[in-house]
Amino acid sequence: MEAGLKVPIPTGFSHCVKSLVSALFLATFCFSTFLVAGDDVQKLDLDDVRKQIKRAKKFSRRGESAAAETILRRVIASNPQNSEAKLELAYIFLKQKRLVDSYNYSFAVADKEPNNAYAFAILGATYLSAGNFSEARKLLQNAIILSKKVGLAWAAYGMLDFYENRIEESILNLREAVHRDSREPDFVFALAQVSARGERYKEAADAYERFLRIAPKTDKERRERIKGLTRFLRYLGKKSSLYKAGGEHSTVVKMDLVNNRPIIKLRLKKKGELLNFVLDTGSGISVVSIRAAKRLKIRGVARGGVARALGGDGKFEIVYGFLKRVYIGDVKVKNVPIYIREFHNRKERVDGYIGLSLISKFITTIDYGNSTFALQRKDKTQAPNFENDAMTIPLRLTSSGFLSGEVKLKGIRAPLNFIVDTGASVSVISEDLADSGELSPYVLQEKMRVIGAAGVTENVPSFLLPRVTFGRFSRSSLKAIALDLDLINETSGFEQAGILGGNFLRNYRLTFDFKRSKVTFVPNVKK
Repeated sequence: MEAGLKVPIPTGFSHCVKSLVSALFLATFCFSTFLVAGDDVQKLDLDDVRKQIKRAKKFSRRGESAAAETILRRVIASNPQNSEAKLELAYIFLKQKRLVDSYNYSFAVADKEPNNAYAFAILGATYLSAGNFSEARKLLQNAIILSKKVGLAWAAYGMLDFYENRIEESILNLREAVHRDSREPDFVFALAQVSARGERYKEAADAYERFLRIAPKTDKERRERIKGLTRFLRYLGKKSSLYKAGGEHSTVVKMDLVNNRPIIKLRLKKKGELLNFVLDTGSGISVVSIRAAKRLKIRGVARGGVARALGGDGKFEIVYGFLKRVYIGDVKVKNVPIYIREFHNRKERVDGYIGLSLISKFITTIDYGNSTFALQRKDKTQAPNFENDAMTIPLRLTSSGFLSGEVKLKGIRAPLNFIVDTGASVSVISEDLADSGELSPYVLQEKMRVIGAAGVTENVPSFLLPRVTFGRFSRSSLKAIALDLDLINETSGFEQAGILGGNFLRNYRLTFDFKRSKVTFVPNVKK
């Protein structure tokens, strides 16, 4: 076994998980606090400790996290030096997104035991969930160097590959994770997710069904959602290929900006009805309204469960559909999966949303200044050349299919992960960020009405942010609303602190190169 790295003091741990100003102090403080309650606890003998930890693991596997936590806290109180109990508790906290707690326990072990691969794996996975990719990579690499037998290290590294759009490497690492720990449902679920993104639909469906067999049966809503998705994946697996590009090599179409959202016209038949679709980089899959689906006789091909989304009660019924072809200008895209759902804004004449998957095989340009939308086939397109004032920024792909980038807000030191969402009229900050205190001087009296995929939310607080910076471009006095982003963060894979919406993006020409995971900003030319 090779010697491990000295565990680093964290730099820029996600603001969403609170600022760890003095991580070592926090770790020491938290453990001393927990152990005060254990002063009168009798020390357990080694055999009893092992039995209790094994019992806690069984509870955790069954989804009974509270019972597992209680047992592990008792073990730690009676045996403060027991690293195994601390790491099992840290792993439970990681799954619950209690990232500061997970960090404190895993850091304490890794700092004292530099050869403990499992400690580094949990610590690295915690950094990854917080969105600190550079530190996560170092820690996970160290875990794998120390031992290639730790499934969590392979799983977290596989998800890091996925977020940075290395799909094939991600699948290989997730397969290794499942091989190392075939009973861990989260590893199987991650493999299913990434396999679907890599268009391996049969493998994805098989993995989801395996997940349902081994996962705790405590979350009925989630299980129904996965069953519906599995049926849809089986349906897609019978198709020769999805999102197959045809027609001309490139096209440019007129774009209307309505309420800061770009809308283009497309057809589902070569000479069919012109339909209004919003360009929505905040959605992985394209969407058609129930009203348009009925008018155009688009039927659902699978359904099951409810999706979680912003607005209303946070849920909408999942109905999957399938479009044989979509015509955008002179470009044709064949075999397009869709959602079919209700649109809650009846004032806007919108028939659907173009999700990332539909345009991901093209170099895609949204030119707000000239009101145009352009597609160029990747198989015949070199990396485009840009003006001297252009800025290219790397993007990350979340588990749920959003694009995410690092944003800086005046008054907050650490960079924050924001979803880049052309389908959002206004920018968003999370309620956690709004409640943190740093942004309280910028709150407005105005309350707003927000229409999301799951319905309408009234009396949403708004802020006038003094400066928002993405890369080297900044906007001053930018309005943003505060929303509960827990629904997004449940499935995003790493913490999102906000959404960069149309009131920021409209000032630029955006060129998305999905293959290279980059977006290029060029400021609009003042006319």
